[in-house]
Order: sequence, then C-alpha cells, then structure tokens
Amino acid sequence: MSKSKCSNSSCSRTEERQTTADTLISEGEERFFQSLHDFIEHEKRYLKCPEEGPDELRYITYRSVFNQVITRSTAYKRLLLTIKSEYDDTIRELKTREEEARTTKRSLTSLTLHPKSMITCQKRAAQLRDRISGFHRQTAELQEEIKRQRSLKEQRTWIPGLTVAESEHAEALDRHLKHLQAQRAALLDRKSHSVFLEVKAELDTKLQAAEQLRGLLRAENDHLKVLYKRLRFVCGCLSIWEEQGRQVPLEGLLGSTLENIKQASEEEGEGFPAVKDDNGSSINAELFEDEEPSGVDESKFLTEYLHRFIELFDLAQYEEAALLAARSPRGVMRSINTMDMFKGVMGPPGSVPPLLFFSQALLITAPAGDELSAPLSLQVVRCALQHGASQLLTHAVTQNKLTFSEELGDILTEHAQKNPSVADVYLALATTIYETCGLSKKTALSMCRRGLIHSAAEFMNHCKDLTAEDCLWILRHSWSLTLLQLLTKPQQGRAAMLSPGVVCSHLLADPQQQELALQLLNSFISKGRENLEEVMLEDCRSSVDTWTNVASLCSELNQSDLSRAILSILLDQSGTRVLSPDLEGARLMEHVFL
Repeated sequence: MSKSKCSNSSCSRTEERQTTADTLISEGEERFFQSLHDFIEHEKRYLKCPEEGPDELRYITYRSVFNQVITRSTAYKRLLLTIKSEYDDTIRELKTREEEARTTKRSLTSLTLHPKSMITCQKRAAQLRDRISGFHRQTAELQEEIKRQRSLKEQRTWIPGLTVAESEHAEALDRHLKHLQAQRAALLDRKSHSVFLEVKAELDTKLQAAEQLRGLLRAENDHLKVLYKRLRFVCGCLSIWEEQGRQVPLEGLLGSTLENIKQASEEEGEGFPAVKDDNGSSINAELFEDEEPSGVDESKFLTEYLHRFIELFDLAQYEEAALLAARSPRGVMRSINTMDMFKGVMGPPGSVPPLLFFSQALLITAPAGDELSAPLSLQVVRCALQHGASQLLTHAVTQNKLTFSEELGDILTEHAQKNPSVADVYLALATTIYETCGLSKKTALSMCRRGLIHSAAEFMNHCKDLTAEDCLWILRHSWSLTLLQLLTKPQQGRAAMLSPGVVCSHLLADPQQQELALQLLNSFISKGRENLEEVMLEDCRSSVDTWTNVASLCSELNQSDLSRAILSILLDQSGTRVLSPDLEGARLMEHVFL
C-alpha cells in the first residue's frame, strides 16, 4: 500500500515537473532555440566542418551561438559569461598545446633529418676527395708526359725552315741547300760593299782632310783666277796701247787702267759685285763669265750631296740627315718625297721621331719670309700638332715660313677644338692665317671662339666683304648673345649690320637657334616697351610681314608676352613716317592691319 502510494506520488511529481518545464519554455524561446539549432547545422554544412575532432570553424560557430544565448538571457547571464570565459580559456589552452605539439614535432623532425644530412655531406666530401685524388694523378701523368716530350724534342735536331717530312726527303733537302747557298752568296756580296766601323771612321777622317784641302785649293784657285784676269786685262790694254802708237807714258797707262778697274767694280749703279784679292785690289765680276762652273760640275756636287744624305739616313742619324736635307742646294730635298722617307722610319723608343726632326729643320733653317710649298706646309703642321710643338708652329707662322691656306687654318682650328688646353694659341694662329688669306668670316669665327666678341664685332663691322648670310653663319657656329646684340645695334650713324627682324625670323625658324633669338627679344623688352618699339622702328630692312612672322613664331613657342608686345607696337603705328636717319637714306614703313 505504501509502495503504491510512493509510486503514485513519484509519478505525480514527474508529471508535475514535465508540465512545469513545458510551461517554462515558451513558444518564442522554442523558436529561438530551433533557429539556433538550424543556424548551427547550416554553418557546419556551409563551412564543411568535419564530423569529429577539433575544428576552428566549428568553435567559431558555437561561440557565436553562445553569444546570442547570453545576449537573450537575463537571470543566468553572469553564469553563462563565466562558462563562456572558461570555455574560451580551454579552447585557447588547447590551441597553445596544439601549437607546442607542432613545434615539438618539427624540432623532432629536424633532429631526425640532421644525422641524415651529415651522412650525405660526408658521402659528398668523400666523393670530392676521390675526384681530387684522380685529378692529382692525371696532373702528375700530364707533367711526366710534358717532360718526356721536352726531352724528346731536345734530343732531335731539326733543320730550320723544313718540316719533319721535308727533312727526310732528299729533293727537299737539295732545294733547301741551294736556297741557303744563295742566301750565303747574297750576304757575302753585301759584306763586300760594307766596311768595318773602324775603316769607316778612317775613311771619314780622310774625307774631311780631302774636303779641307779642296777648300784651300779652291781659295788659292780663286786668287790665281783674280790675278790671271787682272793680268789679262792689263795685257789687253797694253796691246791696244802699242797698236795706238804708245801715245801716253807706260806708267800713266798702268795707273789709269788699275784705277778704272777699281772704280768699275765699286760702282753701285751698275750692280756688279766686286772680287778682291789679298792686297785689296778688286776686279769686275764680268771678267769671270768664261770661268763659271758648268752644269756638269753642279750635277756632280748634287750627286755627292745626295750620297752623303743617304749615308746618314741609312746609319739612322736622322737629325744630321734632316739638317742636311733642309740645307740642300736650291732646296732640291725640301720636298714631300723626302718627308715621306722620314715618315716611313721610326727612331729608338723614347727618342724624337725622325719626321719631327725634318719638320724642325725645315722651319729653323728657312729664312724669314721664305715659305715652304703648300703640301709641305700642311705635312709639317700636322707633324708639329701630333707632337705638341706649339712653339715651333708659332715661330713658323709669325716668321711667314709657311704657305698660308684655308686648309691650313682649318687644321689648326680642328686641333684647337679637340684640345681646349692649347685652344687659344692655335686659334690665334688660325686667325692670322685666315686674315692673310682674306677669309673674313672664318677670321671672325676664330676671334669669337677665342672669346674676343667685341673685337670680332668691330672686325665684322669694318669688313666690307661680309654679308648678312656670313654673319648668320658665324652665329650658328659660335652661339653668342653678346655678338648678336652688337651686330644688331646701329653704329655711329650707320645701320646695324644685321636687321633685328630678319635675324630673329631666321633664328626662330631654326630649332637649334630659337633660344638665342628669344634672348635677344627679351633683352630688348627688358629695357621697356619703348626700347623694343625704337628697335623695330629703326630697323630699316624689315617689313611688317617680317615682324608679323616673328610674332607668330613667338606665339608658337609659347612666348605670348613677346608676341603681344610686337603686335601691339605694330598696331600702334598708323600711316607712314620716317623711321631711321641712317646714312643710306630714311625708310618708309607701312603698317596696315585690318
């Protein structure tokens, strides 16, 4: 009975609890929990979370759901937050342990692989040692082979000029023997034409003694010729005296004859040189006409001179040979052919080149005003420039020892442009040459390149053969605002050498010269609009179209201020008026703008 009561009471309590629970969960909460359950299932399917095992995405999903439950609850919110915090700490601790486990696993793997890598390196080192040992063995074998080949080569006796096969061929050996015999005969023949240095020195001494004796004999011969001519002249006078019947005393005849000879030889008006003997007596040079050296004697003398030159040249005594050639009679060796001979040889290392010896000898031995030929002048200048002999060139140009030409000036100018350190010296020499040749525009250009802008402008203003095109050519080759300003400025009542309008129009049309033209226009307008207006009105060689073209070109170059200034000045002018009081006549300028 009691058991039945108890059972009944327990059943009633269970039903009561179930009823209470059903009563506590409302329909809204049930929908909320159902939506959470659906959200969890949807996220796991969408994120493809694994069914078992830890997963970061599943943890994020449950944490989000837990946050929603905490947000919705009120009474158990603090408890739920505590549970969530412990849950997060647990998850964090699990992650830390998992990371430590991975680190430990990697360390263990690396420790496991280290012995393997050591073993691999040891095997590789052993292999390399074996290869090195093999290389050493091969090197030793090659060295032994080289020694063996060298010893074999030293033991053999090869015939120079023959191959191995030819050395074993009888006909080839016979041909080589004949060739060697021919060479021996040629050497012996050459030796027969040569002498030892001691013999040559002895022969030179004898030659000098013979030359001195020849000089003494020549002087004595000249003295005897003078005496002979005097006696023959006196004898002729005596013969005439006898034919005329001896009308005057003999003493008077001889005295008057000698006096006449002396006076005739000393007369300056006749232009006859006097020949004097040791006693001071003189006789007219016309008396020697029958005894002048013949062409055969002259050719013999030149032949000996040439032989002496060739001898010095073959002995490599180039300085003495150069002086001998430069002082040759009638300048027969002052030629391009002789220069080619010196050009084709080389002196000892560190010595002066033979060609420079000859060039120096030509310029030093030539008297002032005695010009070398044009081709020889060019070659001498090129040689001097090549070896930096600026003083030699300065001496040659100032003493007029070269034939001046445009090509010669161009060579000096080109060298000056390539060598700025000596540019001023060579440009000055080029200026002298151009001026002597009458090349005015190149003279002015050289002066500009030397920086003598004002001197160049003055030279151009006084040079009558320079045209406006020549001035523009100079400006293109020597870009200078100062020169352009001087050339476009009127000089003491005369019109400017260049028309500002025309020159600006030409320069603006050239892309490389546009900046120079703009600088000129800016220099005009920088002094005020009135200065630009004065320049335009005094420009007696530019028309309205010219200045209009200048304004148009300025506008195209984005120089609108200059363009407007020029156009405004043109528009301000009306009718006609006298623009310039220059000596060539006033010019009327018409400005018509519709």
